[in-house]
Amino acid sequence: MSAWALQRAVYAALSNDASVIGLLGGSRIHDDVPQSADFPFITLGTAAVSDWSTGTETGLEHRLDVHVWSRYAGKREAFEVIDAVRAVLHDAALSLKGAQLVNLRCQSFEVRRDEDGETYHGVARFRAVTEPT
Repeated sequence: MSAWALQRAVYAALSNDASVIGLLGGSRIHDDVPQSADFPFITLGTAAVSDWSTGTETGLEHRLDVHVWSRYAGKREAFEVIDAVRAVLHDAALSLKGAQLVNLRCQSFEVRRDEDGETYHGVARFRAVTEPT
């Protein structure tokens, strides 16, 4: 399944990047956030997949969100982490098990104050296209 392979490759790329880990203060990248998670951290969010096959080629289009959570006084930390995430993933040549990544691009990102009034929440939205190997 290329959706799971893509998520694993994104996680590995972010976990192995010194800049991302340095900004987070450790390996704080989660699929399921522990209740006692230290800030800042990243979560792998929504993953939606749709078919883009043609009459001669098979492929999938993936939309995935990477979330940044920060309690820094202001948006700066969230923007810095998002910039590092974009630098790692945008146009990355990730290796996927059972699929080939055609491209991976950051389409948009935003940072806003969360409903709790003390957390800043950043979201980077990516689009990826995969083909079976």
